[in-house]
Amino acid sequence: MSDCGCHPTGDDSPARRVLWIALGLNAAMAVIETVMGVRAESAGLLADALDMLSDASAYGIALLAVGRTASFKAAGARASGILLLLLGIGVLVEAGRRAIYGSEPDATPILITAVLALVVNATALMLLRPSRHGEVHIRAAWIFTRADVVANLGVIVSGVLVAVTGVRYPDLLVGAAIGIYVIKEAVEILREAREAESRAAVKP
Repeated sequence: MSDCGCHPTGDDSPARRVLWIALGLNAAMAVIETVMGVRAESAGLLADALDMLSDASAYGIALLAVGRTASFKAAGARASGILLLLLGIGVLVEAGRRAIYGSEPDATPILITAVLALVVNATALMLLRPSRHGEVHIRAAWIFTRADVVANLGVIVSGVLVAVTGVRYPDLLVGAAIGIYVIKEAVEILREAREAESRAAVKP
């Protein structure tokens, strides 16, 4: 009998609970970082807010995939990868726009918000850690969250540099760097989704 990926896989109740927690945390932080990014005129915070929003969407996709077939989970991971790729491109465009038209980032709200975001993402990463080598839809959620932690650290560094130097370029550079890193992670998710789809279609 072929492993067609057309039968539901296992009991994913623990994964479901973790994904719901991660979804709530990321949705809340997306709103907070958007508001603070606008107030602080920070390309880095806005990039991170968009990243959080895409993560919340990815967790929602992963939740839809819980308990579904292997093929459905691979398709969910692919959708997450496409979403992340579009986000990365959007972040680069926004950083470029701010570089052209100017901005005056405020270091204090950048630092406070970025530290809060780091705590949230570190918590989500810890919750997802036991499942990081599991099925592709959970693996995609792990990669999203790992990218967030790196982005948060970058925003914190940019906030410190803005505070010390008084110039906006660290914020713009970090915003652009987050965009590039997000694109790299999107490519990884898409590659793993393609491999999972190939495995689901292989006959034993």
